[in-house]
Amino acid sequence: MLDIKFVRENPEIVKENIRKKFQDAKLPMVDEVIELDKLNRAAINEANDLRAKRNALSKANGPLFGKLKKASEEEKAAIQAQIDENMAAVKANDDRREELEKLEAEYAERIRRIMMLIPNIIDPSVPIGESDEYNVEVERFGEAYTPDYEIPYHTAIMERFSGVDMDAAGRVSGNGFYYLMGDIARLHSAVLAYARDFMIEKGFIYCIPPFMIHGNVVEGVMSQNDMDAMMYKIEGEDLYLIGTSEHSMIGKYIDQIIPEQSLPHTLTSYSPCFRKEKGAHGIEERGVYRIHQFEKQEMIVVCRPEDSMEWYEKMWRYSVELFKSLEIPVRQLECCSGDLADLKVKSCDIEAWSPRQQKYFEVCSCSNLGDAQARRLRMRVKGADGKMYLPHTLNNTVVAPPRMLIAFLENHLQADGSVTIPEALRGYMAGKEVLVPNK
Repeated sequence: MLDIKFVRENPEIVKENIRKKFQDAKLPMVDEVIELDKLNRAAINEANDLRAKRNALSKANGPLFGKLKKASEEEKAAIQAQIDENMAAVKANDDRREELEKLEAEYAERIRRIMMLIPNIIDPSVPIGESDEYNVEVERFGEAYTPDYEIPYHTAIMERFSGVDMDAAGRVSGNGFYYLMGDIARLHSAVLAYARDFMIEKGFIYCIPPFMIHGNVVEGVMSQNDMDAMMYKIEGEDLYLIGTSEHSMIGKYIDQIIPEQSLPHTLTSYSPCFRKEKGAHGIEERGVYRIHQFEKQEMIVVCRPEDSMEWYEKMWRYSVELFKSLEIPVRQLECCSGDLADLKVKSCDIEAWSPRQQKYFEVCSCSNLGDAQARRLRMRVKGADGKMYLPHTLNNTVVAPPRMLIAFLENHLQADGSVTIPEALRGYMAGKEVLVPNK
């Protein structure tokens, strides 16, 4: 969310940014919110003037009451008339001030709602494009190798190890759920544990956050469109299941003042994640690529504004380093303007190589949100000079199995149906170097 002062002083910059994001329907919002802001400030100024006049009138009545006690009968009538006149003026002022306070609240809420919809200013380095078709490949890491033997669909690989049961999950929960079992379930947990320790070694503090959050936190960390498409609400309660632990991790700072000397805050968190996947591309009945429930290791950073781009660079490179250590080829893909969520300043995807499809697919997403989440959540930093400012927030996926398992299984599948375990993961798999199918 932008600062209303910035919008007021830079309307053309805000409009041009909206055009770059191909959201022209939002252009009238800029003029509308500026007009509302003008009306709101006028109401505030008038109310302040009335408060000053009320204080002056009340102060003037003090001496008059004193005079009234000592005055002669002839003088009392004139003094009482002056007191009554002042009291009538105070009453009229109070009535008008109450009207203005109601207007202030109305204007403020309308301004807030519109500001929630106006997209954040994107970084100048973001490529301009209407959809993800215009995302730009920046760099590849590792050899994208396709073997001369068939790579089956990922659930077929899992079924060779008796490692997945989609039918049972369908009976219990419906489409978009799964049972993982045996070596595949163990591999799933091993990847998460390895990712946790990988980030701890990078200096991040490990955290297990709440898996449900209040509506005001949801509104603070994501756009309304994303909220409607993703979040499951608990019926009858002000609680939502998290779609990613970033939500509760950033939400941790709501209404908090952070001492500047404690920055940056670098946290890595584990959580289950729950998503409607509304309007995505449909839920594949057999697969575990797009699902309603999964587990994830996340990283978030809260830092000084001048440090956020440096952290952005570090964070996506951590993902690349982790996937390289697991011997999975990846590439970095810069997200274009039209593919950025409204709160994001800059974002990139890390995509893993799929030898079965002979293309890359998303496994991580790294984002710099500038001060948008901080403003929505009323997070502030107290500088050494005592002044307050808004921090920047960033987030990135470390790993998100079972999607990550697809890349792992396809890239480590051997011609005989076995799956090799890279050295970095063997300590989390009781020293196993290879998984052998039982079918």
